[in-house]
Amino acid sequence: MAKLVVEVLDASNLMPKDGHGSASPFVEVEFEEQHHRTSTKHKDLNPYWDEKLVFNIKNPKDLPNKAIDVQVYNDSKQGHKNFLGKVRISGMFVPHSEQESMGQRYPLEKRGPFSHVKGDIALKIYTAHGGGGDRFEEVLNHDAGNVEDHHHHHHPKHKESAPPPLKEINTDEFFYKESHDRSKKKNREKEVRTFYSIPGGGGGPPPPPAERPPVFEKRGDFAKAGGAPAATVMQMQFPGQKPEYGVVETRPPLAARMGYWGRDKTASTYDLVEQMNFLYISVVKAKDLPVMDISGSLDPYVEVKVGNYKGVTKHLEKNQSPVWNAVFAFSKETLQSNLIEVTVKDKDFVKDDFVGKVVFDVAEVPQRVPPDSPLAPQWYKLANKNGEKRPDHGEIMLAVWMGTQADESFPEAWHSDAHNVSQHSLASTRSKVYFSPKLYYLRVHIMAAQDLVPSDRGRMPDPYVKVQHGHQIRATRPSSMKHINPEWNEELMFVASEPFDEYIFISVEDRVGPGKDENIGVVIIPVREVPQRIETSKLPEPRWHALQKPSKAEEEGEKKKEVKFASRILLRVCIDAAYHVLDESTHFSSDLQPSSKHLRKPCIGILEVGILSARNLLPMKGKDNRLTDAYCVAKYGNKWVRTRTLLDTLHPRWNEQYTWEVHDPCTVITIGVFDNCHINGKDDARDQRIGKVRIRLSTLETERIYTHSYPLLVLAPSGLRKHGELHLALRFTCTAWMNMMAQYSRPLLPKMHYVQPISVRHIDWLRHQAMQIVAARLIRAEPPLRREVVEYMLDVDYHMFSLRRSKANFFRIMSLLSGISYVYRWFDGICYWKNPLTTILVHVLFLILVCYPELILPTIFLYLFVIGLWNYRLRSRVPPHMDARLSQAENTHSDELDEEFDTFPTSRPSDIVRMRYDRLKSVAGRVQTVIGDLATQGERALSILGWRDPRATAIFIIFSLIWAVFLYVTPFQVVAVLIGLYILRHPRFRSKLPSVPVNFFKRLPARSDSLL
Repeated sequence: MAKLVVEVLDASNLMPKDGHGSASPFVEVEFEEQHHRTSTKHKDLNPYWDEKLVFNIKNPKDLPNKAIDVQVYNDSKQGHKNFLGKVRISGMFVPHSEQESMGQRYPLEKRGPFSHVKGDIALKIYTAHGGGGDRFEEVLNHDAGNVEDHHHHHHPKHKESAPPPLKEINTDEFFYKESHDRSKKKNREKEVRTFYSIPGGGGGPPPPPAERPPVFEKRGDFAKAGGAPAATVMQMQFPGQKPEYGVVETRPPLAARMGYWGRDKTASTYDLVEQMNFLYISVVKAKDLPVMDISGSLDPYVEVKVGNYKGVTKHLEKNQSPVWNAVFAFSKETLQSNLIEVTVKDKDFVKDDFVGKVVFDVAEVPQRVPPDSPLAPQWYKLANKNGEKRPDHGEIMLAVWMGTQADESFPEAWHSDAHNVSQHSLASTRSKVYFSPKLYYLRVHIMAAQDLVPSDRGRMPDPYVKVQHGHQIRATRPSSMKHINPEWNEELMFVASEPFDEYIFISVEDRVGPGKDENIGVVIIPVREVPQRIETSKLPEPRWHALQKPSKAEEEGEKKKEVKFASRILLRVCIDAAYHVLDESTHFSSDLQPSSKHLRKPCIGILEVGILSARNLLPMKGKDNRLTDAYCVAKYGNKWVRTRTLLDTLHPRWNEQYTWEVHDPCTVITIGVFDNCHINGKDDARDQRIGKVRIRLSTLETERIYTHSYPLLVLAPSGLRKHGELHLALRFTCTAWMNMMAQYSRPLLPKMHYVQPISVRHIDWLRHQAMQIVAARLIRAEPPLRREVVEYMLDVDYHMFSLRRSKANFFRIMSLLSGISYVYRWFDGICYWKNPLTTILVHVLFLILVCYPELILPTIFLYLFVIGLWNYRLRSRVPPHMDARLSQAENTHSDELDEEFDTFPTSRPSDIVRMRYDRLKSVAGRVQTVIGDLATQGERALSILGWRDPRATAIFIIFSLIWAVFLYVTPFQVVAVLIGLYILRHPRFRSKLPSVPVNFFKRLPARSDSLL
């Protein structure tokens, strides 16, 4: 006989129901009028059962139509039970064998609208068929014994499954998939959430379930020390999307979420990250050091040693009172010794000499809690190798304390995980905060020139103006007439940045012949002398500038001579500070404020981001027998942050928290992960992309903490690759509700963009120039933020053609039109009486609205209100992420990717370019046909009254006259009822032929027959 096995594994985060902040839960399972229950776990909100409940299946073929009801109760002392939650599982999703089943976590649901329920339960459900009677009796006996044993002994809360030998242990991630079972039967099943378990990846294919059952980890064990951190997670899977490309919800032990019950309150400093403890040793300076060399000199340096980790300061030549000001940080989790040895040594050619040392006990080190002031360093006498302290050994000033990553010494400290990095490369591993330069639009309005003197006075000049600002060069069109007093009246736009220490070079060129130009005169204007324009209507007055002859260098390095003459040019030059300079695409911009600080609005909130960790990264340096040196870069507004680089690990844990001011909720934060390729001093190397995440702030609820693991997806010429997962914690706090609500009524960009708009063609060019300026400025910082990092974060090549993006945009449009198509099909079903009851109700509603037309608008808005409330329960629970399915990146052809990553201009062979050109022609041909059809319909509509077809126009105007008289003498309600009843008429009164208006419209002439 077929059996149904329900393994009740554990539950977590249950609702306390005993009045003392706890509960004594047990589980009841019901299937086909059979009831079984587990043992009671006293005073445990995170119980662990691991018990099997076995049920008989009367008819296995009818299992998909059955349901398994799981109820969780609190066993009170008064003899009654309190409801803690329930789960209803459809038999459709029950695996047919134990090998196919996996551990699944189910969120507990309410019994009614007033139930107070939270937490989830882990179950493993499967069926077995035939020949297993004895086996199931053994299972029942075993479970009965377990129940008795549970009443007398406490079951351990954590179980460890021994992994197979010589196999890498992968962390299991648990996620769930929402699936809606829509049946046409009247008794529909409730929404069923199906849960799966997938391997964490990074270690090859997982072993079969029979060899390695899924391991359930407690949520408090997330990201412990060691290899891959584990967490209890839930992943929402959407239809058609691969599970590994989804966003995973996690539950890390954050101070902001867990509170302070039974915990150290010092964790509140960084409440969106996990607290990491470090041993800090600050080596300040030394004095009265003894001379060790025969020459009477001393080249001292300090060696700090804790266990096997050793940090060294720079050596200072010939200095008996050196000053180092170096800070060393050792992770408390990796401390291998209870002693701290601070040794002063003398740098020598053969062997460094011992000067003195100081030894500390780790247990005696004080704990510093920010925001306390820094610990004051103290003088310590140096001891010899035997521990004897003498006055002639000198003294050293040190400060030793225990702190966290919130310590102000953390960013600049030498970390124990970078013990094998040279001093030169150490700076490139530290965390930093950068700010983009403040950008402005520079407007040069070239109006006219007077008294131009060409080199050949016997002909009229053909002048044009060339303007250069930094590396930006633009030119006007040649003057409409060849004359010594030409006019252009043309505006050129540039991007300028603070400080305004550059110049504007304006030169008038004479086009002598093809490819040959001669300079007539030059004007040099310092940018700092250009006035700023803030008001939208007021423009600075134009000015005449004298043109100077270009300097000509004489032979043998003689001095340059300048010849002045009467030629001049009329210019209006100003800095437009009322615009916002776009350095990223408007679709995912992180800042929309104007350049002028006088026009900026106050902030409306604060965005806090905790960069926790990454997991299952791919080894980016496999060729060098190394793993990955990963660091994160986050960009929002003009503020960039960079985490420290964690060396040679596939599971880095940063736990760094950053804060931004928010001025507009309709903005996007971008977080990227990169592999640091400059650890070994390779300045010409390029940091490799690991992936990035974009999150729109308007999709976040205020005051809610989002902890999710995001897939790091990178599109390469070989296809879509997942490089790992990035674990983030986010919180958007609103500080001005009224201002935030008012933002939705204001334009997205500053006022100047709409009063005096910039053309799209110029916007793209200016955006590219702004990106170049930002990249050039950040690469000069220390440590530099490399150009490839800035370009990847700003999507510098987003405007380039991509067939994949074109397909994605096409399917986006089709998904929008599918809504209109759905409404049309619904209305068509009403007209053809596919559901008579619905059609009758629509008739009644139509007659009511015709009789009471004042109810039309209230009905529409009430309908929108109800639909909005209905969709609230279906709202997304996870922040938006990079959607591989929406981007058409999962099944893209390799040639399309090769074309997308091709350079501009192309570097591919001519036969490949010809093939792609032919493919583009075929695609463009279909687009051309669609555009032609749209133009045809529009021209037909215009020709109704255009008398292109005199008979059709005469018919239409006579028909219009008749309808005008009829509508004048007939009440509007009667006309509306007649038209509505005609449209909703029964299919018996319908014809399969097109209607008369459609036939009339299709016979109207268009201009397609006039095309060549």
